[in-house]
Amino acid sequence: MSETVSSLAPVSALPGAAAANSASAIQLYARETAGFAERLAKTVELLQEAVYHHGASVVQASSLGAEDMVITDLIARHQLPIPVATLDTGRLHAETLALLPQIEARYGLKVEVYSPVHDAVINFVRVRGERAMYESVALRKECCSIRKLEPLGRMLDGRTAWITGLRREQSSNRADVPFTELDSQGRTKLNALAEWSWADVWHYIATHQVPYNALHDQFMPSIGCAPCTRAISVGEDFRSGRWWWEDASAKECGLHATRIPEVNPGVSA
Repeated sequence: MSETVSSLAPVSALPGAAAANSASAIQLYARETAGFAERLAKTVELLQEAVYHHGASVVQASSLGAEDMVITDLIARHQLPIPVATLDTGRLHAETLALLPQIEARYGLKVEVYSPVHDAVINFVRVRGERAMYESVALRKECCSIRKLEPLGRMLDGRTAWITGLRREQSSNRADVPFTELDSQGRTKLNALAEWSWADVWHYIATHQVPYNALHDQFMPSIGCAPCTRAISVGEDFRSGRWWWEDASAKECGLHATRIPEVNPGVSA
């Protein structure tokens, strides 16, 4: 195991840390770019059509990241009857969990929280150890399966569609993310911000004063479980702070890894 994996590098020790500590994510990233109004309108239309075609069977699966906070704000702002749900893996940062009461206070929305099966987590840690995710990709994915995939299955049970904050710009693995697709179980999956840029996300957050994870102010654009997230350096891609000890091609937890691309005729693409 490399020294990089042995512990999370403190933000202050990473390149770009001085800039991150002196400026908020809004100051660093927010700017209006050409075509933003059209991209925003397209996203709102997609969310409205999701309600029309799926009714009470659609859910926002929120990571509580910046992108998903934008979607939650749009749901509330346009009074769309779309429930918001998230996964509490048991290893999230305190800053991530702090968003739950903020969402309820700001929007009057009670977020559905799905947690892993307690006994499965206990058994995994007992057999594999607290730091199993660092030992191999297989063990890391086993941890993700217990803490994320199984709870996601319960979140989506009985639902025909789900909304995510995936964007094409996030990584090479997501460069072809469509607005609408079918997941591995045949549910409609709506990537409402597929064509948005990072600047778009933060322009919207700044314009509408959307609550966001305080860790974004510390050069963490993609935030997952605490042991598997670090700040990134200037020039690194958005996902480089996730599972940074692994090859770039492996950097998915499985929530979005399997797709059956197919456009739903009822939703604009």
